[in-house]
Amino acid sequence: MALPFIPSDAVLLAVQAGAVAAPRDGAPGLEALSGLRGRGWALVPIASIVGIIFAIRYVSDTAAVLTYLALVAVPPLAALALSWAGRFSWSSVPRIGLWSVLCVAALFVLAWRTPASLVGQGAAVALSALSCVTLGVLLAGLTPGSWLKAGIVLMAAADSWLVLSDLLQAPNATLVAAHPAAGLPRLQSALFGSVSMGYGDLFIAAVLGALLARERSSQRIGALLTLVIAALFDLLFLLVDELPATVPVALALIVIELWRRREPGATSADRSPSRPGGETLRPAR
Repeated sequence: MALPFIPSDAVLLAVQAGAVAAPRDGAPGLEALSGLRGRGWALVPIASIVGIIFAIRYVSDTAAVLTYLALVAVPPLAALALSWAGRFSWSSVPRIGLWSVLCVAALFVLAWRTPASLVGQGAAVALSALSCVTLGVLLAGLTPGSWLKAGIVLMAAADSWLVLSDLLQAPNATLVAAHPAAGLPRLQSALFGSVSMGYGDLFIAAVLGALLARERSSQRIGALLTLVIAALFDLLFLLVDELPATVPVALALIVIELWRRREPGATSADRSPSRPGGETLRPAR
């Protein structure tokens, strides 16, 4: 359905900010993954964008494979967010409840049967965002906080480089255009109205939210900062057609870190957790 750029953009920016606010405060059950914790997980954000973009450029059918991977992986990850990883969940262990399965099934059917409507597009975006919440909680549980913060900033830097060097546009367009058979929903990116946002843009927002939750920081402030910075950042669309939507998330993190350092008595211990625990935004054409 045709929808002007501004309301389309506003909805996706709100979803991205919601991905910051959604991860659960200290999702239970992560202790079981303590043996897998390590600094190397901090490379996941930058690898998820650089690796995918170059794979699409140089390996045929990568976009199709990612499309089917998203189709298979996103629904159960979304259900897990509703049952365990999100603020609205209740489970004390990583499991999928019946009501979350029903909710995800309803969203999936809407996305499948009404793909051209705003309702169908919104359902698909909701599924993608929810799946990112689960992935963000898992990554934050596996990665030391300071290293994961560096990973967020590096992902935004890589995203900016890919956009400025014109290396991202063509592979991203290929990924957005790819679709599974039988009209099944495209869950590898977020499309609403006349704007598309990469899956990685939602993923990195959820990573920031999970990191703030693990450190018992205010996710609401992080979400609000992300929304405000993204809205201001998108004024650049008056001059360009494509922007790296990971940048507002990284800037929100930097602002939070700088503010913490200004607080009297703030130490590294104050900022440590109490327990262990993209892509681009562009007008759709």
